Amino acid sequence: MQAQIKQFDSSLEFYTAEKCYITELSNTLEDPDLSIARARVAPGITTSWHRLRDTIERYVILEGSGLMEVGSLAAQQLKPGDVVLIPAMCRQRIANNGNQDLIFLAICTPRFAPEVYENIEHNSSETCK
Repeated sequence: MQAQIKQFDSSLEFYTAEKCYITELSNTLEDPDLSIARARVAPGITTSWHRLRDTIERYVILEGSGLMEVGSLAAQQLKPGDVVLIPAMCRQRIANNGNQDLIFLAICTPRFAPEVYENIEHNSSETCK
C-alpha cells in the first residue's frame, strides 16, 4: 500500500438491496485488512436483517439518529458519536427513526467483499453463529 489521500466523491454513492446508500471510502485489494464505507439511511427506513461472514463490522454514527438491533441485544437508540460493534455472523439492522438522514461509517475487518454479505430477512431469529 502507498500513502495517499482520497477525496470524498458523493457521485460514487449507490443504493443497495439492503435499503441504504453506500459510498466506498476505502476498499481495495491493496489494503485487504480493512474497509471503510459511508452509509446513509433515509428517514423512516429500516435496513434488511443481514450478517457478514468472516467479517467484523463497526458502525460509527456521524449524523442523525437511529435504532440499532444487533445479535441478541435489546434495540438501542443511537446518536452521533456512538459506536456499534458487530461480530462476524451476528444479525443486524438499523432503523432511521429521525427526520434527517442517518449517516454512519461502516468499518470492516477484513475488508468488505460482496460474497460475505448474507440477507437473513426471512430467517432473522438466529442472533449470532
